Amino acid sequence: MDEDSRYEAVRSRDGRFDGAFFFAVETTGIYCRPSCPAVTPKRRNVRFFPTAAAAQRSGFRACRRCRPDAVPGSAEWNVRADVVGRAMRLIADGVVDREGVAGLAARLGYSARQVQRQLTAELGAGPVALARAQRAHTARVLLQTTELPVTEIAFAAGFASVRQFNDTVREVYAATPTEVRAAAPRGSGARRAAAGTGIPLRLAHRGPYQAAAVFDQLAREAVAGVEEVTGRPGARTYRRTLRLPYGTGIAAVAERTRTPRPGTGTHPGGWLDARVHLTDPRDLTTAVQRLRRLFDLDADPYAVDERLAADPRLAPLVAARPGLRAPGAVDPLEVAVRALAGPAGAARLVQRHGKTLDAPSGTLTHLFPEPAALAEAAGGTGAPLAALAAALADGALRLDPGADRDDARRALLALPGMDPDAAAVLGARALGDPDVAPPGVQVPDAWRPWRTYAVQHLYVAGELKR
Repeated sequence: MDEDSRYEAVRSRDGRFDGAFFFAVETTGIYCRPSCPAVTPKRRNVRFFPTAAAAQRSGFRACRRCRPDAVPGSAEWNVRADVVGRAMRLIADGVVDREGVAGLAARLGYSARQVQRQLTAELGAGPVALARAQRAHTARVLLQTTELPVTEIAFAAGFASVRQFNDTVREVYAATPTEVRAAAPRGSGARRAAAGTGIPLRLAHRGPYQAAAVFDQLAREAVAGVEEVTGRPGARTYRRTLRLPYGTGIAAVAERTRTPRPGTGTHPGGWLDARVHLTDPRDLTTAVQRLRRLFDLDADPYAVDERLAADPRLAPLVAARPGLRAPGAVDPLEVAVRALAGPAGAARLVQRHGKTLDAPSGTLTHLFPEPAALAEAAGGTGAPLAALAAALADGALRLDPGADRDDARRALLALPGMDPDAAAVLGARALGDPDVAPPGVQVPDAWRPWRTYAVQHLYVAGELKR
């Protein structure tokens, strides 16, 4: 989009572009999401930025009305396979907070200077500024949804000191941490969760979202001990355990359906309600990003549907299920085990080799086994699962958000006995590749770059068998 097109999106308060870009008003010093309900500023006073971090770096503070830090993630960074897209996914997963810029660069296979230069040139902010913007958002969520002391929140959000935390919150929100806490929206279910009830969250998405299809798939694939889906269709809850960098967690996500705006046929976007229980609050950012990948919340349904609806075969399927998502993964090994051994086989491995939770929650009793545990258990059997677990354990294979998709695909297919169908599943689910064509399925090039979503439509409609 050129700047005139972006301004038109701002004038029409078009929520389709929330997260795709941000605009700032020079006369007020505030930056907003495109759908901000405030009075539209004059064109000459508006500046545009690709990220919230770039706006903050230029001295603008977040709008208190539209909360631009709470928009869906950019679909562009989610889809792209280049170094900038891979870097953005790793930063969102908290790598800079845990490993620093040097750790981010090492995972990408570039020098820290190259990463800094590429991110700054394209996004207007380097990795430190991008991670700082994310820490500020995490801090706001913790301030407004928990009773944690401010000092604990500072370190839980990833700040190195309380002073750095205070300075950042004041700069980003034009308020002290105490004032941010006091400004929590009332009546939204987001203020001051009672102790022990977890952190309530709204996981935003853009456009229509076919929750029923996603929850159907998660229920069908659920691994006993690690996952469960309860409730009646339309009001189900998905719960699962999480193995996280600093501790463990249990997440619950509620099925939520939204109807089009009356008389318009358009979907304004929305969110899924979630609640996360963590043994260490420093894991909040990582837990949220993994849930977003699992539920495919950063997709751009408008771009996907526009391309696929142009195909005569897919047009009626897209019309029946606008905004259909392709679920991702919380743990790539979990996807692989389920693809190779099925949910029942995966559940047996969980009981034998998964770590038991210190405090089980209903049917959730275990964490999914780590790669090293499965590799050791498989012992040199040469089976595909053993080879995969060993490759993940020793780093020969990477399936994390920043992995190079082409390199990972080649490494997968080089594993002894690896099934091409399982490799395709891992490409779509673990790597989040939007353009995967399963072996043996006729998938026209006209469906590019959204073949993963096209195949998902065929599966959900019953035209293909899983």
